[in-house]
Amino acid sequence: MKAKLLLMLILISCAAFASAQETDAQAALQAEIRALDMAHAKAIFEGDAKALELLMDDEVTVNHPTGRIVKEKKELLDLIDQGVIRYTAFERTPERFLFFPDMVVVMGGEVVVPAPGAPNAGQRLQRRYTNAWMKRDGRWRLAFRHANNVCPPKPGV
Repeated sequence: MKAKLLLMLILISCAAFASAQETDAQAALQAEIRALDMAHAKAIFEGDAKALELLMDDEVTVNHPTGRIVKEKKELLDLIDQGVIRYTAFERTPERFLFFPDMVVVMGGEVVVPAPGAPNAGQRLQRRYTNAWMKRDGRWRLAFRHANNVCPPKPGV
């Protein structure tokens, strides 16, 4: 009887230890992905093509708030060079992290003010976004993104 009780206590302790290790690893991964997600926002805001080159997968696909699906990194960087993607303010708030093997999905909100010459220039736009970070060749890279502008509620609705 004592042996069974001792065995049960050992099994419970091992399970608790494994669960704590998994939680610590997930917290560390969440912190890493949060830092990458915020670095991406900063690079977009600053128009930093070199940083974006490192952060995004070569085959990144973006469902852009302008209603376009941008299918490759070069096209996205061209939009930045052309001033289509340019902001005077950019604030990102990651809210939820979903963990999968070799992929982390981040969902949250953004508030942006497009710069003069960009679509919706000068307007304060609220967005919802989803970014998927995939581990390829040992590095986390943005593989796909969806961002959409949130329409303000209509009066009386």
